[in-house]
Amino acid sequence: MSERVAVRKTYKLFIGGKFPRSESGRSYLVQSSNVSLASRKDARDAVVAARAAVKGWAGATAYNRGQILYRAAEMLEGRREQFVALGVPGDEVDAAVDRWVWYAGWSDKLPQVYGGANPVAGPYFNLSSPEPTGVVAVVAPERPALLGLVSVIAPAIVTGNTVVVAASPTEPLAAVTLAEVLATSDLPGGVVNILTGRITETAPTLAAHMDVNAIDLTGVTDAELAAELEVRAAENLKRVLRPAPADHDWSVDPGLARMTNLLETKTVWHPKGV
Repeated sequence: MSERVAVRKTYKLFIGGKFPRSESGRSYLVQSSNVSLASRKDARDAVVAARAAVKGWAGATAYNRGQILYRAAEMLEGRREQFVALGVPGDEVDAAVDRWVWYAGWSDKLPQVYGGANPVAGPYFNLSSPEPTGVVAVVAPERPALLGLVSVIAPAIVTGNTVVVAASPTEPLAAVTLAEVLATSDLPGGVVNILTGRITETAPTLAAHMDVNAIDLTGVTDAELAAELEVRAAENLKRVLRPAPADHDWSVDPGLARMTNLLETKTVWHPKGV
């Protein structure tokens, strides 16, 4: 009898809570595994899925969003050895789990810290309240593959945004495996969408897309590409987060900036005594 031939896994895209192959049918090899090569059409499909999820996710209570992020941390902890087998250091997996928990804890506290009552000259209450920006496109950093990815996704979604992530083309296995974690963590479909393949193919489409509200260029290392993406983003006045420095330390306390940079502030006036 011949030896059994193992079924090789194909790492697919993550769009709308599902795992489709690229509509182009293309793939490329990473660590002897087939990885889907996303097309511009896949990027547009991911934006449609992200937009459809905005209302429900932004309308969920902050407590509920925090619970879902915490559930993602639980599921990630349970898959620790799977990430290690992909080449992610164990201490990085642990740091990524802790980062999820840290952001989960901010879900119902950020409005208290970032919002507030404003002094005005008159018999009125003037209240500022943070609200999500909407659909955020993210270019993930190449390394650290998992911690960097978590550090750009978690702050965007805990504040009520939905995201389309262009994963690192050289480190896509951790990204798709993280998608498998999110798919089993009660996260509604479309809140996180992950594209694998060439950044130069998907990022310009996302930057120019009129239904994307902000773009995070953290993982862009080519200065010319970053400048091109900013120009494309300007057409509908997207909020732009510029690339991280090459020596950025992802292990340090991330602070609040990644959350607050993706929020809008709504100001409400209300007469006193009414």
